[in-house]
Amino acid sequence: QVQLVESGGGLVQAGGSLRLSCAASGRTFSSYAMGWFRQAPGKEREFVAAISWSGGNRYYADSVKGRFTISRDNAKKTVYLQMNSLKPEDTAVYYCAVCYYSDPCTNINALDAWGQGTLVTVSS
Repeated sequence: QVQLVESGGGLVQAGGSLRLSCAASGRTFSSYAMGWFRQAPGKEREFVAAISWSGGNRYYADSVKGRFTISRDNAKKTVYLQMNSLKPEDTAVYYCAVCYYSDPCTNINALDAWGQGTLVTVSS
C-alpha cells in the first residue's frame, strides 16, 4: 500500500499562487500514476491533474489548464501541484491519489488510495 500525505494548502488572494506537495511512502512510488483531485463545499470530488509514472505525460481538467502544473520527483517520492492565477472557484480540499492499475490516474472511480487532503481557500 502507498500512504499519501498532502501539504501546502492555505489562504491566498485571487491571482496568487500555491504549491501543494504529496509525500508518499510504502510501495514502489515510481511505478504508479498519480493524480490530484479536489472537492469544493457542497460539490462532488473532481479530477484536477494527473501524471504518468515516469512524469512524461500530464493531464489537466479544462478548468485549470494553463494555470496549474503537476510534477513529480520519484527520488523524493513526492508529487507537486503548482497553482498559479488562483480564482475563488478553486477553493476546495485538494487530495492526491494513486492508481495502481490505471494510467492516466484521472478516473475518480479507479483511485486506489488517497491522502487526507489539504484545504485551499482563495479569497476575492
